[in-house]
Amino acid sequence: MGKVSIGLIQASHAVEGSAPVENHKEAAIEKHISLVREAAARGAQIIGLQEVFYGPYFCTEQNPKWYASAELVPEGPTTRRFQVLAKELGVVIILPVYEVEGIASYYNTAAVIDADGSYLGKYRKHHIPHVEAGEGTNGFWEKYYFRPGNLGYPVFDTAYAKVGVYICYDRHFPEGARLLGLAGAEIVFNPSATVAGTSEYLWKLEQPAHAVANGYYVAAINRVGVEAPWNMGEFYGQSYLVDPRGRMVAMGSRDQDEVVIGEMDTEMIREVRNVWQFYRDRRPETYEHLVNL
Repeated sequence: MGKVSIGLIQASHAVEGSAPVENHKEAAIEKHISLVREAAARGAQIIGLQEVFYGPYFCTEQNPKWYASAELVPEGPTTRRFQVLAKELGVVIILPVYEVEGIASYYNTAAVIDADGSYLGKYRKHHIPHVEAGEGTNGFWEKYYFRPGNLGYPVFDTAYAKVGVYICYDRHFPEGARLLGLAGAEIVFNPSATVAGTSEYLWKLEQPAHAVANGYYVAAINRVGVEAPWNMGEFYGQSYLVDPRGRMVAMGSRDQDEVVIGEMDTEMIREVRNVWQFYRDRRPETYEHLVNL
């Protein structure tokens, strides 16, 4: 494709946590539809949303109330609604949602919708944190809500580029990032929900390193604001697109709802990989012990 316009959406969530699940979803979905339309109007061809975009980051508490927000993928109403939107606008959408499979198996999932509205598949977050954050009982209590992903590391051949997905905590693990590159990803989206004081110092370090080590673009997305009543910390935004040389192409603000637009140049991927022959020079026959440690 040569040049591809990438849109990253970072947004706050103002509905108070005690409100019914339906209120959260309705407000967030309407807000994000408006932001997707803005991104498309500004020329974005591939648009990524933040982790579990249609509500608060509810994993800061352990409350069975939030199971009701999970949907089937792709049969659920949110995926279907964004398929219609993608077709109308002619854009690819990376749609992170809370997925239920069967009676009660839950996953942190991103559906990938092509520019003609077709559903290409989904990625399920592999690495599930369960750690304290902020004060009191706050934390990233994700093992309460999500099973580890079991669909591998797929790469989706969209209308505009070959797209991989990694979700939030996944970004701390280089193995999956390499697998996405080996599978042909030209850009990897990482929808996140991460707060200041936990891993902010790594935000602009790890993912540019993945981009350089694997010769692809990374689109890192983080929500903004402080979510009540938990107030676990500030979601610090700064969503960005980084190129295969590790250079920031575009970056959002720390605290504003925003559509961040950056340009991806697929020819740069070829150029960088021809210079840095990491895929040629890797030695997989020497790594077998890695998975046994």
